[in-house]
Amino acid sequence: MSDAFDLTDDLGPEKVLYLHDPATRLRAILVIDNVAAGPAIGGTRMAPDVSLEECARLARSMTLKNASAGLPHGGAKAVIFADPRMPTADKERLVRAYGYAIREITDYIPGPDMGTDEIAMAWVHDMTGRAVGLPRELGGIPLDEIGATGFGLAAAIEEAQTHGGFRLAGARIAIQGFGAVGRHAARYLAERGAVLVAVSDSGGTLVRPEGLDVQALIDWKREGHAVAEFRDGQARDREAIIDVECEVWIPAARPDVLHEGNVDRLRARVVAEGANIPATEEAERRLAERGVLVLPDFIVNAGGVICAAVEHANGSQGVALARIEEKVCHNLGEVLGRAKAEGQLPRAAAVEMSRERVCTAMRFRRPW
Repeated sequence: MSDAFDLTDDLGPEKVLYLHDPATRLRAILVIDNVAAGPAIGGTRMAPDVSLEECARLARSMTLKNASAGLPHGGAKAVIFADPRMPTADKERLVRAYGYAIREITDYIPGPDMGTDEIAMAWVHDMTGRAVGLPRELGGIPLDEIGATGFGLAAAIEEAQTHGGFRLAGARIAIQGFGAVGRHAARYLAERGAVLVAVSDSGGTLVRPEGLDVQALIDWKREGHAVAEFRDGQARDREAIIDVECEVWIPAARPDVLHEGNVDRLRARVVAEGANIPATEEAERRLAERGVLVLPDFIVNAGGVICAAVEHANGSQGVALARIEEKVCHNLGEVLGRAKAEGQLPRAAAVEMSRERVCTAMRFRRPW
């Protein structure tokens, strides 16, 4: 599992742990980036092609996300090298082995991420005594069930109307990735009057300029079908989602889906980053040159971790949703205001704001 990538700087990471259990074939990495503000909260991702670089970049994103949201938590991320579609019994055995491996790493609080859910967090909690995004039966606020990240993303897009030069009512939305974040973002945006005109998953792209039936599509996807097989709309290949004309384009899947090779094909006014690190730096610069407003990931997709922090503090679902809307909208407004005043890209303004908060927290720590 060697990797030449190095992200060390003045913020972290504090720990990089390789986890291996021959009996269960567990192979995983945990990066605890920074805990100045408190124990780190970050998701556990499961995919066959994860890496140390991806894990470290995501951990740093969590540090900035938690700081920007004003949470008493640092940032971390874990990745498990495995196919999340494996049989349930095999997945439980692997996740429990992971939980056992991190049982004594008490400055990390695991949460769900791509490839894991509240059931997986219940297994982790059983092995460690700590996790967030738990089933309701264990006192949790299931992040995927209520769509906490999608809820915050929809609120952020509504907040960005004046900055992005569009009206949410009637705005055309295209979503790349229709998992826990994408489908809930579609639902909450439809409730605000937006029109879903295109969506993609690993099986292809579905396009309908007149608008898709969001709830029917969600039900279809829950039954295990690919979106491109849905009865209404035109089926296209997976990459065609980039070419769809729309007001708001939402990447809600893997990192770096927008890059120098495809970014100039994008035809949108706003990119709202539902996924973590979904665009390269060069892609974001190119979008800015074209006048496309990019809403930075760790600002607008913070709904899930805000909900997790509320759960960790024994708060209710109602409190979580109210706090998500308040914090996400306030922080986005501050970032876009800074960016305009200082002539910066929104990401640069967001990183500057979040780093200031992390560095302030670090000054309160003991020097040993």
